[in-house]
Amino acid sequence: MKAKDCNPLVELTRGKLVESIHFGAFVVMDSHGSILASEGNPDLLTYPRSSMKPFQALSFIEQEGAEAFGFSLEEIALLCASHSGTDSHKQVLEGMHQKIGTHEEDLACGVHWPSDEKTRIAMQKAGDRPTAFRHNCSGKHTGMLAYARLCGWPIEDYLNPKHPVQVRIREVVADMVEMDPDEMILGVDGCSAPVYGIPLSKMAFAIAKLTDPFALGKNRAIACRMITTAMRSYPEMIAGPGKFDTELMLTAEGSVISKGGAEGYQVIGIMPGVIEDNAPGIGIAIKISDGDAHGRARTAIGIYLLEELGILEKEKLEKLQQFSFGPLLNWRKLVIGEMRPAFSAAHLEEIWY
Repeated sequence: MKAKDCNPLVELTRGKLVESIHFGAFVVMDSHGSILASEGNPDLLTYPRSSMKPFQALSFIEQEGAEAFGFSLEEIALLCASHSGTDSHKQVLEGMHQKIGTHEEDLACGVHWPSDEKTRIAMQKAGDRPTAFRHNCSGKHTGMLAYARLCGWPIEDYLNPKHPVQVRIREVVADMVEMDPDEMILGVDGCSAPVYGIPLSKMAFAIAKLTDPFALGKNRAIACRMITTAMRSYPEMIAGPGKFDTELMLTAEGSVISKGGAEGYQVIGIMPGVIEDNAPGIGIAIKISDGDAHGRARTAIGIYLLEELGILEKEKLEKLQQFSFGPLLNWRKLVIGEMRPAFSAAHLEEIWY
C-alpha cells in the first residue's frame, strides 16, 4: 500500500474545523465483476487479515469436512470467526475438538485475554487465566486442524505455508480472487497463520461471488452457500455481543455477511435478491490506511454504503448508531463535532438491475 492509493474517506470535526481525517480506499462490486463504486485505488494491494477467514474455511467445507465431523452451522460459523472469547465461544470450540479428536494444546494461535469485557472481568475476578480457546482466531485454527485430520495429514506444523492444509487453502483463496497462488505475497498474521496480499477489487469480487456463487462449480457453490448461511444464522459466533460484525448481521436480518480484519480492513457481502428481486450479490472491501485502531472509520463507511444501496432503513440504522457517522460527544455528553463521510456515494441509489 502506498499513500497515493488512498483518498480522504472520513472527517472528524471539532467546532468548525476538521480535526482528523481517515484516508483509505474501498471498492463495491457485483458478482458479475462490475465495479459499482470506489474511492482510492481499487487495486490497492494489502493483506485482508481476518477478513480472509471465510475463504480460509472454504476448502475444508468444499471437501465435505463439515459433514465428516458432524459440524453444525453454528460450528461452521466459528470457523470463519474473530470471536470475542465468551463462554459460549469456548463451549462450541470444546465440542468441535471432541469431534475432531484434537485438544486445545494442539492450537498454535497463541493466547490473549477475551475481547468481551464481561467475560474478561469475570475471569480476572475468578483468578482464571486465558487459554487458546479464548483467542479470537481459535475457530479458524480449529478448522485447519480438522482439515488435517480429514485428510490424514500430520497436525504438527499445520501453519507452515508448505503444509498440505496451507497449500490447499492458498489454492482455493487464489481461485476465488482469480490470482496465481504464486503471485500472492505471503505474510504472517497475528495468530501466526499465513495471510496473503490481495488487491482490494479482487477481494470485493470474491466476497460478491461468495454471496452469489452462480458461476462457480457445483461443489464450490454449495460450500459458499453453507458458509454464508452459517454466518447469517449464527452472527454471534462471528464476533460477539456489541461487536460490529455480529450487530450488523443481526440487524440486517440475513441480508448481509460481514467480516472485519485487523489494521482497518472490512468486507461486507450483500446477498442476491436483497436490493431487488433479480439483483446479484454485491461485495464491499474497505481498507483504512492508518489501521483504524478504534474501528470507527471502516464501520461507518460500511453502514453508509449499505444505506446508500437501500439495504438499511431508518429503524435499522438507529440500532447501529454507535457504528455510524454522526455527532461526536465529549465526556459530559456535549456535542463537540461530528464524524462524516469525506466522499459521496449518492449515485449508488440509482443502481438498477
